[in-house]
Amino acid sequence: MQGSEGQQVSKLQMVPVPKFDPESAFGYLVRQVDFGPRAPNTGAHEQCLAYLQQQLTMYADSVRLQRFDVPGYDGVVLHLTNIIAHFNLKSKTRILLTAHWDSRPRADQQPGGPVDKPIPAADDGASGVAVLLEMARGFKESLPPVGVDIILWDGEDYGREGDMNYYCLGSKYWAATKEFSYQPLFAINLDMIGQKGLKIPKEGYSVQYAPDVVDLIWTTAADMAVPQFVDRTSDPIYDDHLQLDNVGIKAVDLIDFDYKYWHTLQDTPDKCSPESLAAVGHVLLQVIYRSLNTYPYFRYER
Repeated sequence: MQGSEGQQVSKLQMVPVPKFDPESAFGYLVRQVDFGPRAPNTGAHEQCLAYLQQQLTMYADSVRLQRFDVPGYDGVVLHLTNIIAHFNLKSKTRILLTAHWDSRPRADQQPGGPVDKPIPAADDGASGVAVLLEMARGFKESLPPVGVDIILWDGEDYGREGDMNYYCLGSKYWAATKEFSYQPLFAINLDMIGQKGLKIPKEGYSVQYAPDVVDLIWTTAADMAVPQFVDRTSDPIYDDHLQLDNVGIKAVDLIDFDYKYWHTLQDTPDKCSPESLAAVGHVLLQVIYRSLNTYPYFRYER
């Protein structure tokens, strides 16, 4: 198809970008927290798993549960599940979007001293999942021009402070068992992106391992005048995206680690906002439906 001045118009640029509803996204956040803390081996964990599977099944082409057991502390066996959804299965060109859905089983940053209770995990877990659920609803409304895979990680926040062997359990398991042929263009992990006054810097490992993807996202945010994406680089953060880097998938971590209520019992929905969720959702939808056309390794499948 030719444009008004004779230039070739990309099919990608002709695809309508679905609406991202901030209140709908915030409702997904609240619903997760309403189950109670989603720490492994709890009733709330199982109830939320069923809910997330149900929601994604409404929107995705296919959904499957990747169940696995991991030995935990003090002889406990953790029963964990990654939730994997696929959109536009016909497309060979794929993008991976991820977030963790579990809650930390201890409030070790509680003011006054650690508390042996699981946290509500509104920002630290539920916020990223909420954005992806609302995006999934949009994918159902308007098929993305590329294949999109969503994985909700389990067991991300289980480890005791400083014990990295017990963090990111779901992404480690998936990376160790992934099909060799699966190679998305890149991955974007969402973690702690719901707080009021959100400011997302360029996370250090993302800049190191996926600078072109960082540039794609932040350029899009700047073009859209979305102030929540700030033009500075933060310290590197150990998170699920590193497990993807380890198996050759370029991955970016969207995270605002400057959060007063991190790993406390006060990580509740009132500390989050629909506007913050929408800032992330709007930018990522624009990346997938429009800005991807400028990504140097992207080739539209005609």
